[in-house]
This record gives sequence, C-alpha cells and structure tokens, in this order.
Amino acid sequence: MAGSAHRLCASVVTPTDAHRRDLVSLIVARAEAVGADAVLTFSEYAVVAVAEACEALGLAGAGHAAALARDKRLMRHTWRQQRLPQPEFRPVATEADLLAAAHTLPGPLLLKAAWSAGSTAHQIIRSPHEAPAAWACSRDVMAASARLGYAELHVAEADAHYVVERIVTGTASDWFDEPGWGDYVSVEGVVADGVFHPVCLSGRMPTVEPFTERASITPAPLAWDAQDRVVDLARRAVDALGLRDCGTHTEIKLGADGGMWLIETAARFGGAMTVPQIEEVFGLDLVGMLVDHLLGRPVHWPERALTPAQARGAAGSLVVLAVDGRGHAWPGRRVWDFPAVSADVPLSRGSDLSVVAESSLADGSVVPVYDPAAGANTMAALCLLSATDAHTVLRDFWHLVDALPRVLPAAQPEEVSA
Repeated sequence: MAGSAHRLCASVVTPTDAHRRDLVSLIVARAEAVGADAVLTFSEYAVVAVAEACEALGLAGAGHAAALARDKRLMRHTWRQQRLPQPEFRPVATEADLLAAAHTLPGPLLLKAAWSAGSTAHQIIRSPHEAPAAWACSRDVMAASARLGYAELHVAEADAHYVVERIVTGTASDWFDEPGWGDYVSVEGVVADGVFHPVCLSGRMPTVEPFTERASITPAPLAWDAQDRVVDLARRAVDALGLRDCGTHTEIKLGADGGMWLIETAARFGGAMTVPQIEEVFGLDLVGMLVDHLLGRPVHWPERALTPAQARGAAGSLVVLAVDGRGHAWPGRRVWDFPAVSADVPLSRGSDLSVVAESSLADGSVVPVYDPAAGANTMAALCLLSATDAHTVLRDFWHLVDALPRVLPAAQPEEVSA
C-alpha cells in the first residue's frame, strides 16, 4: 500500500506520534503548505478529522455534522428524533450499561463499537448472561484493531463508546427474484451543497456471522418501485444528518412486506471496490466528480438513482474469508494463491476475475482463520469480478465461495506455525 501511495502521490507524509494526537492540525498544515483547494478522505477513520480540517481551512467538506455519520450512538439518536425506522437501541459505555440493556431490550442483540468499521468487534448476545463475555471480547478486538492501525484517528476515547441494538429479521425473498442475495442493500450517493444526490444501489450476499460483509454487487437488481422506496428512506436518513459536501454510503435492511430499517450512513463513498464498480457499470467517476464539486466546478449529478436498465453489465467485489457458503470454517488451513483460483474456478462466459493486490495477502500466504469478532480484519483477499449482469456476478461469487477451499493449496504445518 505504501508503494502505491508513493507512485500515485506527489508527496507522502507519515505522521509522528505527536501528529497523531492532533491530526487536524497536521492536515491543515500540509494543506496550507501545498496550497490545497480541496481535501478529502476515503478512510472511515479519518472522516471527522478531515471534516474539521476543511472547516478550519474554509474549504468545502462534510461539515460539522460529520460526527453524526461516524458515531453510531449519535446517528441513531438523530434518526430516532426524526422517527426514521431503525432497530431499537441503547448506547453503552460500561459492562453494567450493557447488562442493563440486555435485560430491557428484546433479544437477540448486537453489540457494536460506535466508531468501528468493517464489522469489527460485533458480538451477538442471545441472553443477558452472555453480555459480560461479549463486552470483554469487543473491547479486546478494538484494542487489537487499534494496534493494527484500524481505529478512529481523531476522536479521543472512541474505543470506549458502544451501542447495542435489537437484531431485526430481514427477508431477501420479498425483494429479489432469485435466492442467494443478502437481506440488505446500500445506496451510494453524494451530498453537494447540502443536497443529497442518490447515484445507484448495490446488493449484497448474505453476511457471515455475526454480520461480516462477504460481497457487494452493483447494481442491485430491485424492481423500480422497490428501488424508489429504498432511495426515499436513504434520502431522509442523509438529510437528517445535515451533511454538506461529501460522498455517502447508506445501508438499509430489507424486511417482509416492504419493511425497512436503517443500518448506518457514512460520510464517504462505499468501501472495498464500490467506486470502481460504479465507474465500470455506469461510467461515473464519483471521486473525480466530487473533487470537481469541491473545487467549485459544475457537476451534473444523476437526476435520480440509476437502475439496472441503465447499467452496462455488472461488477462486484468479494471478500475472501476462510468460511464456506453456510458460514462454516474451512476444514483445514489453506494458502492464498490467486493464479490457482483464476485457473481452476470456472466462471460464466464473459465474466472476468481479478484480485485487488493492495487489499490482499501475497500469493503463498496462509489464509487466516476467520474470527467472527474481528470481522473483515481476518480477510485473505479482495477479488473484483465483471460480468454481463448482477445475477451472473452473484452466481459466479457463489461458485467461488464453494470452490476456494478445494482449489487453494493446503498449508503445510511449518507454514501455519510461522
């Protein structure tokens, strides 16, 4: 990743420990030194710091409301004030808070770190007696993630903030005309001068327990009226947060009989390969368009969210985890080997599979054991697939998931111990 940054950027600055304690000042200083006319981030962990730096610099940015799209406690409180549909929740800061919530909220429950990303530190609590162990595990995972560099970069004490919420039951079959889809979608969009512009929807494969995302597929093949209802809820969610100038990524749970619940909104574009997927499928360079807007240039945003009928094929990204299609751990340890995957897994005619090297282990590396608490931190690789339509991407991904433990080489004992 560092090598790619040096190839693509005019300069790269690694913050010292002192800078890490005041990231906003570092961003402001660097922006002033190079005469920056715009500052943006693609990292969930830097959203608040960059928004505050833009405010200090007098530049367009997400605005002071960025924290509402980062702190899950504030986000849910804001949506509750606006009476938007979401799971019942409680903010928690101590084990005692969690125990009290576990005795009052109907279970099962999901414990989340308020400032986490990538499903890190998620814990399912099925009865109050599981709360102490869940609390200890989430705290340990957040500390480990911070040591790896996956933690909020600006807000002090962010690792002490949690939220616990009721797990609602999704129903993908009421929304999709074929099995295999997950029971939630994301609305990708942009806020420009405080106005929300939806761009398109991405569908999902089912998550791996507890709620680790496995794949994103653009576009989501929903009927036009269903898409309109999803987009309307996303618009109300984003509007409620009061964001100003930034990308947005809003996840929505799909229920029976048209029911929906808000999962979360981010004040940045969707992660993994969401932006490249949109560019390939719809021909929109969202990063370039947002930069043009931040620089005061005219930008023509889509008049309404684009649909599958307007797509040029489909694209998706798959997170490689050491679990099969039912979420069960692989029977033995395997070594990541993309050439073996591309050679031995048959895909549909016209499908093209590649690996995102910057987000993947090197070939020959032992695939980590999937840790439900660590979520995407235990991924082995990120693959990108292009196909004729979203249904084909979904089918090819399921073939990949089933084939991976068979086609990847078995790890030798000395490799695992190393």
